[in-house]
Amino acid sequence: MLEGKVAIVTGSTSGIGLGIARALAAQGAHIVLNGFGDAAQIDGLRKELAAGPSYSAAEVTKYGFAQAAQLRRAEGGGAGVKVAYSPADMSKPAEVVGMIEQATRELGRVDILVNNAGIQYTAPVEEFPPEKWDAIIAINLSANFHAVRAVLPQMKQRNWGRIVNIASTHGLVASTQKAAYVAAKHGVLGLTKVVALETATTGVTCNAICPGWVLTPLVQKQIDDMAARERISKEEAQARLLGEKQPSLAFATPEQIGALVVFLCSEQAAQIRGVAMPVDGGWTAQ
Repeated sequence: MLEGKVAIVTGSTSGIGLGIARALAAQGAHIVLNGFGDAAQIDGLRKELAAGPSYSAAEVTKYGFAQAAQLRRAEGGGAGVKVAYSPADMSKPAEVVGMIEQATRELGRVDILVNNAGIQYTAPVEEFPPEKWDAIIAINLSANFHAVRAVLPQMKQRNWGRIVNIASTHGLVASTQKAAYVAAKHGVLGLTKVVALETATTGVTCNAICPGWVLTPLVQKQIDDMAARERISKEEAQARLLGEKQPSLAFATPEQIGALVVFLCSEQAAQIRGVAMPVDGGWTAQ
């Protein structure tokens, strides 16, 4: 569906971002990976995405990525996409802009921008280190602005583009001890709406996805921290984390987020503009 399109996914060497990159590559999009990791790991991801099978969202939902991939390999299917990598630090505006320039130089254009990179720190407001606030705002919010600002001109020139900002349920509601994260994610939703309005008469759309709990390294750290702090098992901490917020008592998955990004990039979603779509097991329905 997205054959020949070029997509940048920030923070895509693990977790939600990697799930999104896999889903876009499965639809034929060329990918620019971004994030931390050792060279061998990143090279492995590039090869996986470039040579990996093309599988549908339905197959992923039914079988999961691993089994869907195995089935398509058995059929001889493959995506054959180009995969580049940018080591850009999302806390540095010049490097964010450089990432857009690199993608355009190496792959010819940028059609899809997924702003996913994020960090977390928890503490009461009066104990929150100012440097942590600055870092979270820089990576979780300001990087989105700098990337959108850099990519919009070429999207408008071609009259086609898809911008998807990965916000959070914390862009819609708050939790204690997450002042910077909640503020940043609320800001992401505001930015999303402004960009959507400014591109409303063009072929460029801008939307946000608001995941609840997804079992990523970022969330696993919160589980581990809770287990250590409360002196309980990691399994009990995980159950408590879900029970406090997510009525489904189940994690959303990177594959589900990836499938929604693919939909938002489709022609069927051309008139979905400026929305915040929760994938949160009922969290924000309460």
